[in-house]
Amino acid sequence: MEMSADYSSRPAAATGRDVPPRPGEALTVLGLETSCDETAASVVRLTVGRAEVLSSVVHSQIDDHAAYGGVVPEIAARSHVEMIAEVTRRAMAEAGMGYDGLDGIAATAGPGLVGGVMVGLSFGKAAALARGLPLVAVNHLEGHAVSARLGAEVAYPFLLLLVSGGHCQLLEVRGVGDMSRIGATIDDAAGEAFDKIAKALGLGYPGGPALERLALQGDGSRIDLPRALLGRKDCDFSFSGLKTAAFRIAQTCESDQDKADLADAVQTAIARQLSDRSERALAAYAETHDHRLFVVAGGVAANKTIRATLQATAAKHGFDFLAPPMAYCTDNAAMIALAGAERLALGLTSDIDVVARPRWPLDEARALADPSHRPGRKGAKA
Repeated sequence: MEMSADYSSRPAAATGRDVPPRPGEALTVLGLETSCDETAASVVRLTVGRAEVLSSVVHSQIDDHAAYGGVVPEIAARSHVEMIAEVTRRAMAEAGMGYDGLDGIAATAGPGLVGGVMVGLSFGKAAALARGLPLVAVNHLEGHAVSARLGAEVAYPFLLLLVSGGHCQLLEVRGVGDMSRIGATIDDAAGEAFDKIAKALGLGYPGGPALERLALQGDGSRIDLPRALLGRKDCDFSFSGLKTAAFRIAQTCESDQDKADLADAVQTAIARQLSDRSERALAAYAETHDHRLFVVAGGVAANKTIRATLQATAAKHGFDFLAPPMAYCTDNAAMIALAGAERLALGLTSDIDVVARPRWPLDEARALADPSHRPGRKGAKA
């Protein structure tokens, strides 16, 4: 299903370039990412499917939000405003080029904290107008979907598990912007469960990496945590029951070892559910596809235990396994630049009046027809 024409399916003349690039032509794109708590800019060159990252600069806001135990949208947006110009300048300098060396500018247009999304998108619009370059408004999740292509040449199609702080879904990825949802979380995402349980254990922010480090010291075999959706024939996920149960156990922990054991139990339980539900998708995908590649992307893909568990699951079903390099699992602008370059290669750009979207499903038709979350005023979530 091709993404909404309002965002990324205009002819390439929308902001500057008069004709689509020729097949095989190298494209160099500046990517901008401001959807959450990282201000990021990157320059990526795409040549016949091969992506070369010329620069990748990320300004983290961890120190700004640590005192609050999570991201404060107003603080995040203000930091993006303060840092976007400098981060972009550094990315261009590290790439060793000026704007005249670019073929286009890609910026995240959603989903995410809309105040932050507006900052990067507005900066991208201004630069595109000033330099006469085409603008490509990119779905942040599509950036994650193609992020594994930053470390290897990856052919379409493939089965994707996108697992992060805000999203957990299985998708069939057939090509640029052509994705179908197979399964999704019906409540919380895996990354959110990591962060909230880490907070209950007093591990600070960001919680996911802290819980992973603590789990190395624990033995969770003595702790029984609930297994969600057993017996269901779909490929959906649910982490709310696990999160609630772990939160209650965290209140009873009396020692550092108790906390480490719970951290290990939580990590094992999340890895098990991701593996269990992915197995269903792998089996179904194998029935209709000869090219068997399982890609895992998103911030949670940086967790070594989860990565190893899913790699073993893929091998069990005869699938090759691929995850992005660690630097490109969490939010970054290189993935946005690559997604933008792939669209630009097809002559797909965005009008200058494109708007920021707090919600933007990859498979919008499925999200509207069969939402994993009840649609709100801003539309279906996933």
